Amino acid sequence: MSLTADSPVLLVQLSDSHLFAEADGSLLGMKTAVSLQRVVERVLQEQPQVDLLLATGDLSQDGTQESYRRFRQLTAQIPAPARWLCGNHDERAQMAEVAAGSDLLQPVVDIGNWRITLLDSAVPGSVPGYLDDDQLQLLAQSLSETPERHHLICFHHQPVPIDCAWMDPIGLRNPHALFDVLDRFPQVRALLWGHIHQELDRERNGVRLLASPSTCIQFEPRSEEFKLDDKAPGYRWLRLHADGRLETGVSRLTDFTFVPDYESSGY
Repeated sequence: MSLTADSPVLLVQLSDSHLFAEADGSLLGMKTAVSLQRVVERVLQEQPQVDLLLATGDLSQDGTQESYRRFRQLTAQIPAPARWLCGNHDERAQMAEVAAGSDLLQPVVDIGNWRITLLDSAVPGSVPGYLDDDQLQLLAQSLSETPERHHLICFHHQPVPIDCAWMDPIGLRNPHALFDVLDRFPQVRALLWGHIHQELDRERNGVRLLASPSTCIQFEPRSEEFKLDDKAPGYRWLRLHADGRLETGVSRLTDFTFVPDYESSGY
């Protein structure tokens, strides 16, 4: 990455694509490979220079190598380095097989005047997430090594309540352990995650808390029970400045209509 410490950095986050082994696989009636392709096309239209692509979990719905190969092929249209992390639908071994020989699963990236650390909050066989001791140690080490850099921390599961009754219990199960580490390091600027299939932008102790839409189905904010939103698929962009400022926004597909099929296989 030929960026200096003074360079602003443009990141694109794609999350919760839920691809299948089959190219026409659908989730609640939405063909997820088609929606991902359209989101990728929108990124290409709107972002002429992407410095890093972040895929923040649930790349796959069925955990197959075919689904990860499809994700890699579709997102390779964006000419930028990429990093992946696991969500609750992902299978680590299958993801690692497809990523072999690449930097896709490298958890720490220095870019511009920032360090980005990607944590694995997925628990095999579980929907909620948890950060094991090795992940907390990775985080502490990453932060300790570069106190002069600004830090962005990425993972899959939400670490704070989102006022969504059915989703709050399936977030990160040990958020206090995460914040116990983060609160020791003033250079942390933002946390970024997926999982909730909706947009969120808050702040905690001066740290930005960001969640993003899915590239396929969207969940209704502040819903008591499982419910889909009628918003279109999308992605988040983040511009990281050398002085620690962060600009960000969400872009969604236009001219997109979707009628959920609640009778089909569910989320």
